[in-house]
Amino acid sequence: MSDTDSFIDEVNEEVRRDRLFVMLKRYGWIGILLVVLIVGGAAWNEYRKASIRAEAEALGDGMLAALAQGTSAERAQELEQLAPQNAAAKAVVAMLTASEAEQAEDAATAVAQLNAIAVDGEVPQIYRQIASFKALTLQAGTLDANTRRQQFEALSNAGSPLRLLATEQIALIDVSEGKTDAALERYQGILQDAGVTSDLQQRALQVIVALGGTPDLENLPTVEN
Repeated sequence: MSDTDSFIDEVNEEVRRDRLFVMLKRYGWIGILLVVLIVGGAAWNEYRKASIRAEAEALGDGMLAALAQGTSAERAQELEQLAPQNAAAKAVVAMLTASEAEQAEDAATAVAQLNAIAVDGEVPQIYRQIASFKALTLQAGTLDANTRRQQFEALSNAGSPLRLLATEQIALIDVSEGKTDAALERYQGILQDAGVTSDLQQRALQVIVALGGTPDLENLPTVEN
């Protein structure tokens, strides 16, 4: 390599270093910012996990303390004081409160707790459906049959995990209104449904016989005990 080539290479190298220095001076803050964001994000993530864990532990302790009270009324009152932030946890606490209120023969409080969950859009759908179903069953003697029928029909749609239980409730309304044929048809449908449980299947059989009907026992689905 000649002295001229060597000199040119040195000049090129110097130019590259100068350009690199200018680039770092101009855009180096971006790299620093990225490092800060990565470190800060990791710290925030750990803080969030710790906060969620602490909140869950505090809620669990509160629930245990509430359920350790002497009477159902006292347990319901203590559970009502809890304020979970998570939507699913809120649903669980409300359902426990409703259960204790029901045991204390305070149907109004139980229904209020369940209805609050049933209309809460932040709560997972399955919890809303369970709360709605339970609230309707608690109002069998106070809510008119047409309203209960309409709401149970909404829960009996295909794909709903509570559809067979809701259909059973509609059939009970049919029985109370003297619509025996409609009730028998619904119970027979329950009996033949592939999703029926053994307990529900047995109830359907008993009611069909009690209503004077003849159960169609052909091709009954196999159910687990």
